Amino acid sequence: MKAHTMFDWTRGDRTGVPEVVLAEHKSIEQLSDIATDAIDRGCPLLMTRLTPAQIEGLTHLPLSFDPLARTATLNAPSPTADACAVGIVTAGTSDLPVAMEAANSAAFLGLKPRVFADVGVAGLWRLQGVIAEIRTFPVLIAVAGMEGALFSVLAGLVRAPVIAVPTSVGYGVAQGGHAALHSALASCSPGLVVVNIDNGFGAAAAARKIALSFKQFQALSDAPE
Repeated sequence: MKAHTMFDWTRGDRTGVPEVVLAEHKSIEQLSDIATDAIDRGCPLLMTRLTPAQIEGLTHLPLSFDPLARTATLNAPSPTADACAVGIVTAGTSDLPVAMEAANSAAFLGLKPRVFADVGVAGLWRLQGVIAEIRTFPVLIAVAGMEGALFSVLAGLVRAPVIAVPTSVGYGVAQGGHAALHSALASCSPGLVVVNIDNGFGAAAAARKIALSFKQFQALSDAPE
């Protein structure tokens, strides 16, 4: 018996963030059904955590793939002129797959992402070299594995809220991202919030909601009394 794949096409209207397909544990047939439904509806679609086999099995569909980020998009919306910019800061190049998932997700959600790669605290001068530009972003996503030191350092240098994404990059006691997660949760830098290990999409969704809330606040502030 074929299992029917349900997709929540109205979630974006309810929550401000549309449903996104977590692909990793779905069959190619299920993913193909969802993508075909999106094509028929003319709806935008984002898939995350695709495996190489799934990407290969979906190449017959008009999806745009990013193998590094393990994402695929369909009918991705273009950012508007007033779209909120989000800075994505990575500790190392090993964190780029998660950072690019966050960047692709942010773009899909109508934000304007900019990635600052390989500016971790092992070479603190690299962060110092770009911190002035990083401070111009209204919301930041920090992506780091190992001991996750970037989270506290960055949050202690900027006014913007920082969304920490611990990654599973690491070995020994840092293996699996739990040391970075605990470091983020235990940080004494205020204004730091944390999502799950390797959850680039979750960070982008949080950034999207922060941006929406800021827009609504501005609209209320600008409204005549």
